[in-house]
Amino acid sequence: MRTVRFPGESPEHRRARALRERVDDLRTARQRIIEAADAERRRIERDLHDGAQQRMVSLALTLGIIESKLGADSDIAPLVAQAREEAQAAVSELRELARGIHPAVLSDRGLGPALEALAARAPVPVEVCGVPERPLPPAVEAAVYFVTSETLTNVAKYAHACTARVELDVDGDQLTLAISDDGVGGARSSADSGLAGLCDRIEALDGELTVDSPPGEGTIVRAQIPL
Repeated sequence: MRTVRFPGESPEHRRARALRERVDDLRTARQRIIEAADAERRRIERDLHDGAQQRMVSLALTLGIIESKLGADSDIAPLVAQAREEAQAAVSELRELARGIHPAVLSDRGLGPALEALAARAPVPVEVCGVPERPLPPAVEAAVYFVTSETLTNVAKYAHACTARVELDVDGDQLTLAISDDGVGGARSSADSGLAGLCDRIEALDGELTVDSPPGEGTIVRAQIPL
């Protein structure tokens, strides 16, 4: 960054302006890093889906055909059946891995279906509402998805909740994501927690992530992101 000097500008104003420019440069650089990381996530997910996962699916199908052609009294039939089951388990593990890297449903079908898929996998009923009809910037959609995923994981592990709710609201040029549950509360966003790791992603978008979790009153995780 090269600071341009203006005639008659005091040293204090010049230093303040240089600091603001530096902060803007750092914010832009951090956002570029997040976007590059998301692009790499999408590439790895596609490679897994089109490469290793498809090969494992093909292997499982081939083993199934072989198994069907073997007699019930064949000595190798149990080994083939075990190999088929292990191949199918490997396919499931690859799908979960790819989903954790970058969910294909987010790229292929959009934010609404991606959030509904998270809700369907949750062990408690989850209501999803307020998803905007128009697409949001990819970095914002990715942030919303991963915050929701991590929060619902925490609900399943720690909240002892009966229900949860994922609500989005677009007000002018700001998106608010609120994920609430009726669990035991008392959650903390520690430095080594999954939610704390997502703060960098939200802050890179000039947003803010907060956790409101009074003991006995449930938890609300709220992300506010400018559009």
